[in-house]
Amino acid sequence: MQNNKLFIYQLLPRLFGNSFSENKHNGSIEENGCGKFNDITDKVLRQIGENGYTHVWYIGVLAHASVTDYTAFGIPEEYPGIIKGKAGSPYAVRDYYDVDPDLAVDIHNRMDEFENLIKRTHKAGLKVIIDNVPNHVARNYRSVSKPDNVRDFGQDDNTSIAFSSKNNFYYIPGQLLEIQLSHVKKAECEYLEYPAKATGNDCFNSKPTHYDWYDTVKLNYGIDYPGGGTSHFNPVPDTWIKMRDIFIFWAKKKVDGFRCDMAEMVPLEFWQWLIPQVKAKFKEIIFLAEIYNPSAYRGFLGNNIFDYLYDKVGLYDVLRDVACGYRPSSDITFALNNVGDIQHKMLNFMENHDEQRIASDYFLKKGEKGKAAMIVTCTINTNPVMIHAGQEFGERGMDEEGFSGKNGRTTIFDYWSVDTIRRWNNNGKWNDEQLCKEEKELRDFYTGLIRICNKETALSEGLFYDLMPYNYDNLEFDSTRLFAFLRGDGKDLLLIATNFDNEPKECTVNIPPHALSFFGIDNTGNGKITPLLNKASEVITFSSVFSLKMRLENNSGEIYRISFD
Repeated sequence: MQNNKLFIYQLLPRLFGNSFSENKHNGSIEENGCGKFNDITDKVLRQIGENGYTHVWYIGVLAHASVTDYTAFGIPEEYPGIIKGKAGSPYAVRDYYDVDPDLAVDIHNRMDEFENLIKRTHKAGLKVIIDNVPNHVARNYRSVSKPDNVRDFGQDDNTSIAFSSKNNFYYIPGQLLEIQLSHVKKAECEYLEYPAKATGNDCFNSKPTHYDWYDTVKLNYGIDYPGGGTSHFNPVPDTWIKMRDIFIFWAKKKVDGFRCDMAEMVPLEFWQWLIPQVKAKFKEIIFLAEIYNPSAYRGFLGNNIFDYLYDKVGLYDVLRDVACGYRPSSDITFALNNVGDIQHKMLNFMENHDEQRIASDYFLKKGEKGKAAMIVTCTINTNPVMIHAGQEFGERGMDEEGFSGKNGRTTIFDYWSVDTIRRWNNNGKWNDEQLCKEEKELRDFYTGLIRICNKETALSEGLFYDLMPYNYDNLEFDSTRLFAFLRGDGKDLLLIATNFDNEPKECTVNIPPHALSFFGIDNTGNGKITPLLNKASEVITFSSVFSLKMRLENNSGEIYRISFD
């Protein structure tokens, strides 16, 4: 099986291995339980690998602020008033040099347990991605696990001035932090911060609201935001050096890649300085940027800085709207054209921890209705694809967990267990006994799709040809609900046809002669198209490859191999 195309399985260990089923609203770790590193066993990792994935992205590995008390283990006291949820946000890191104690069976040996997880993951033929959170830290950041020669963030700051390139934080001198919380929560908050620090979402005042990232503070990379935004990169700011050392610390533990949280909120100049240094020491490591500003895409990819970027505001947003019936399927072409030269560098997905579940009431209500969107997501180019744990079972994300309300997303803030994952886990058995027929069928669809993408070099390495422009005037092809394209590598030619409609479609897909010459194909005589995704589908013969008739099931599609007599 080819593994040239990356398939990333995204999971939050806190949720993934948790077998507790009570799920008390706003419950503590004692009441609701918590998954551990050790729950991610050899067996489940082998299964993830067999399902076609190449990487596992472990969310929430770095130690982050939570309400749970670990002071008995030498971990500083936390302040619930400045923490989102009982478990806290994985993106409010309280110690860059530590792993989260929630995830350890033996808290004293928590780092060993994570390093063993890395070994198990590699043994299963998978690679490890973890988050780096470079833009902000937990309000009460304090590293107790840093190497002896490392100075802590803010330890040497001059807190009497708003900005200095030598400082790690931004300050609001002479002002006390006053988070605009509810009267009840504000009365319970014992945390004092003086002078106030700037909040993580670029809130440069002392009174962040509950809509701000009030649980975090902004790191200073040498841009004087309070003074008008001038850059001070020479000499190299202290934060740059500290953050470089953190990346190298984790790379030495054989982490294979970093998903860099809100990378665009950190100066591009830092990434241009940092990434070549890390890659000089660890040549195979990958950097993936969370970024939402298309005008910045090419800068973040220039000179081989980042390997891949999020494609949220492009393909994800368009596919979501098409699947929901808000936009015509022909709009997919325009989304692709916007990143045409860099599409192979975009990370595609239909779910992640920030987005609503496909099967939620706020999206498509059923996981199987996302099949057409997933076929396009997975086969459109050679670029990486990400699946959010539970997506393959049609997890609905309709729980009201605590801090995370009933919003169609699976919580990252609360102690909880995920229904479909918990039943698949089946108390550590990791089998199908407690999954229903529809969940098994959807899982099999995802597995089959991913395996085809890795097996077929036309998909993992080949070229792309959009058939939509040639079918706009085709009366037997509904360009508002259907989408079709070709992928080929000079040896194999595949036709991908999808139907976003709620009803099956009988259609004809026209293929221009130029498409075949584009792939170096001369033979245009009789042949057949063979379905690869649904083996029970009919093999279709043709006398002319330029006009192919087929039936496409509702909210689904097919991958056909085109062959000639």
